[in-house]
Amino acid sequence: MSVDALSSSLASLQEVLDCMPAVRAMQIRLDGYADGVLRITAPLTANVNDKGNAFGGSLASVLTLSGWALVSLRLRLAGHVAEVYVADSNLRYLAPVYEDLHAHAEAAESGAWDTFLATFRQRRKARISIIATQPAADGRAAAEFSGRFVAFAKG
Repeated sequence: MSVDALSSSLASLQEVLDCMPAVRAMQIRLDGYADGVLRITAPLTANVNDKGNAFGGSLASVLTLSGWALVSLRLRLAGHVAEVYVADSNLRYLAPVYEDLHAHAEAAESGAWDTFLATFRQRRKARISIIATQPAADGRAAAEFSGRFVAFAKG
């Protein structure tokens, strides 16, 4: 994948995110993609609860959107135009987050992208399992997301 294609795809996805009022209010930003991991950030100040830590709904949104954005990115980089939806998910809150939100999303299984993209090419739809984490200050996970995303070809 070329650096230009990646930059262009990330910028295009950020535009989609910015069109969603709730996402814009949370100030969610794509922070980069490397080694199969997509990173998303959001400032604590826009996502704080009454206890001074990250609002659980914001954590859920950032983690879910990181999975959605990762699947969308991989499809775009493979030259596909698709609609991506979360099919189901599970979220565990393990520790309060007192700093900016930083979601890291990746495929749940190694080699999953090849199967996902081949299925999408053949059937014009495919599913993939994604995991995403919000690190705590000590480096352990403060929240863990697992979900299945489904993609349908447009048109």
